Amino acid sequence: MLVTLRREYAQLITSGGQLLLLLAGFHFHSRPAWVWCLGIMALISLPAWYSTLYRLRAISGTPTSRIASAAQGYVELIGHGEVHGTPILSRYSLLPCLWCRYKLERRSNSSDDRGWHTEESGENSAPFLIDDGTGRCIVDPQGAEILTRHKDSWMKGDCRYTEWRLIDIDTIYALGEFKTVGGSNTTLTQDELVKQVLSEWKMDNDNLLKRFDLDNNGVLDMQEWMLARSAAKREAEKRMIEALAEPDTNFMLQPQDGRLFLISNFDQEKLALRYKLWSWANFFIFFGALGGIAWIL
Repeated sequence: MLVTLRREYAQLITSGGQLLLLLAGFHFHSRPAWVWCLGIMALISLPAWYSTLYRLRAISGTPTSRIASAAQGYVELIGHGEVHGTPILSRYSLLPCLWCRYKLERRSNSSDDRGWHTEESGENSAPFLIDDGTGRCIVDPQGAEILTRHKDSWMKGDCRYTEWRLIDIDTIYALGEFKTVGGSNTTLTQDELVKQVLSEWKMDNDNLLKRFDLDNNGVLDMQEWMLARSAAKREAEKRMIEALAEPDTNFMLQPQDGRLFLISNFDQEKLALRYKLWSWANFFIFFGALGGIAWIL
């Protein structure tokens, strides 16, 4: 929920907020009103400018990696989107998709409260795959900012239904934390595996004594304990071979350090252009609002 609220707030400050303030200035048509409206426009535009510039730099400054050779850490991937496991269905149209955001609004005809009011909103999401031809990566969209060109809206009676979707024919752009789990990324050493095996055996002391207490005195002496360590070493070697043989599984996740986690079906150039235009727009609005205040005063 918090991620959704942050996303909605970011959309608010980069959308029609400045236009509403400008219209408010014309409506009240007084010097104090204009100063307040232009001042709020400047305050809104400054963080909006920084937000869009931050995203522009993240997109433009992160080179595209191939899944088969991507380094562990913050990367950018581009590939064909695919369903992973059971496909999810969009909320209202019940179409299969990779991800869906939805909103239900109801029109009020009351003289005291006319307009559209949101009755329901949320997201349907589940991990999905990106395949770039060199490998596959499981993308977990939890916590991501998602931009999509697929938006459907329709009316039924006094209700308006809206859905935004990512679908499995899309080319997906993903910017986030890349992590590989499997044989090539096994971090346990031989000594650590030996200690792990011995710890497991100690938890079942009866079986440990049954296997290595050769004189049946209920205690492992030095020689018997060395036999147990030798057996644990052989078991550790077996587990290491099995771990190294496991196939690698790649994941794209929300970065733990708070960096941008972005998923979209727009291509990289259009995303960069989108944020570049918004960055310049908010830059000019900020200084235009300050200039308007100076002129009025």
